[in-house]
Amino acid sequence: MITRRKSVTVKIDSVLMGADHPIVIQSMTNTPTANIEETINQIKHLEDAGSELVRITVNDNEAMIAVEEIVDKLRSDGYVAPIVGDFHYNGHILLSKHPNSAKALAKYRINPGNVGKKEKHDKNFSQMIEIAIANNKAVRIGVNGGSLDQDLLTDLMNQNAILENPKDAKFVFYEAMVQSALNSAKQAEEIGLSKNKIVLSTKLSDVQDMIYVYQKLAKISDYALHLGLTEA
Repeated sequence: MITRRKSVTVKIDSVLMGADHPIVIQSMTNTPTANIEETINQIKHLEDAGSELVRITVNDNEAMIAVEEIVDKLRSDGYVAPIVGDFHYNGHILLSKHPNSAKALAKYRINPGNVGKKEKHDKNFSQMIEIAIANNKAVRIGVNGGSLDQDLLTDLMNQNAILENPKDAKFVFYEAMVQSALNSAKQAEEIGLSKNKIVLSTKLSDVQDMIYVYQKLAKISDYALHLGLTEA
């Protein structure tokens, strides 16, 4: 049994997560988001099945343009699950170019390993966080084992290599996952995003690896956590 400090509560539209609130179920569409009718139908099926949040891929202009219409039609049909936008590589551009869709989304998912390298990383990440602040949106900082910041991992591996008793490489990888999430959360707070707008995830494709990393993260932080398994 892992005990942790009580996490903050994060509000995503009408959905509350973290602290003593019940676990919230989220699922994701696998349709091309630009196909509005298919995406809406799948979101409805997911909400009908019990999904309390639904994540959609927002990977290009067509998908981002479709967001506003998707959310409007869902609400007019009585569906209430908050819609989460999953961004990679070009999220800073899409959120800036399409402010109405940025407002329509309930939460943004940012993968810190996919927002650029070095100076571009900080600029692009900051741009997305600033838009989230302006729109009063929550952000999930979703670190993924398959796209982990290689500069951070290399630095930790090099530090480990010179220790008298170096750790197994997999434990250094775990530490890099945790550090990436916490460093990005700290950066978001420094930009001005409040802690009650931040959700962290550290997703891996092996269940035991995932459990180990989340246990470590839970021991040392009080951010709300999103438990996810890559390629589930």
